[in-house]
Amino acid sequence: MRFSLSRFFYKLCVSVEKRVTYLCGKGYGSATIAQEVRMISSLLGRRPRLAVDIGGNVGDYSAELLRRFPGLELHVFEPATSNVNRLRGRFAAHEQVSLQQAALSDVAGRMTLFADRDGSGMASLAQRQLGHLDIRFDPMEEVEVRRFDTYWKQALAGRVIDIVKIDVEGYELMVLRGFGEAIRNVRVLQFEFGGTNIDTKVFFRDLWRFFEEAGFDLYRITPLGVMRIEHYHERDELFIIANFIAVNRSAGA
Repeated sequence: MRFSLSRFFYKLCVSVEKRVTYLCGKGYGSATIAQEVRMISSLLGRRPRLAVDIGGNVGDYSAELLRRFPGLELHVFEPATSNVNRLRGRFAAHEQVSLQQAALSDVAGRMTLFADRDGSGMASLAQRQLGHLDIRFDPMEEVEVRRFDTYWKQALAGRVIDIVKIDVEGYELMVLRGFGEAIRNVRVLQFEFGGTNIDTKVFFRDLWRFFEEAGFDLYRITPLGVMRIEHYHERDELFIIANFIAVNRSAGA
């Protein structure tokens, strides 16, 4: 009887924990693109003119940006050939959209793109270990890898970027390191943290330190709005999907 009662309360606590964690934005992040764009627009506080979508996949996030801000100049990076073909068709009528078939990191060269299937939104430069979910990651194709600071200097002429979105399945920190001085010319930046970071061995502390040193404030997107993260804490190391927005403190950006 005592064991059954303890088990009941344990299950109740787990259920409450899941709901409270979700309301804090941890586990909240799939199929929330409209909310994400709305929150990043609110924190930007002005109409954006230049945006960059890194990890464009099939273009849902880019499409929401263009729907909300018609005429926005948008640069999209996507390494998977099948997805790039879909992006070309989807944005053929948008002259202000520039598509780049490449992955981004802190080094330039060639790397293998892994995925559970062709065109998957889970594709990554890391070969994820998801056998416990019966998901297998196989090599899909060899892709070009660039540093963003090179593109920023050459193609964007070192301009200030209003919005950057990074969703690269665990490689966010490596992409950020490849920004170089460009990071200080970004107004707001959205990125994802979650289970993919187990495979790349990147902790939230690493991302926190990167943005702290670059002069950004961090917010987590939640079902209730954005929540400011004022200090790093070990409780932030929860490896379930969460989306964050980094806001440049510098008035010059």
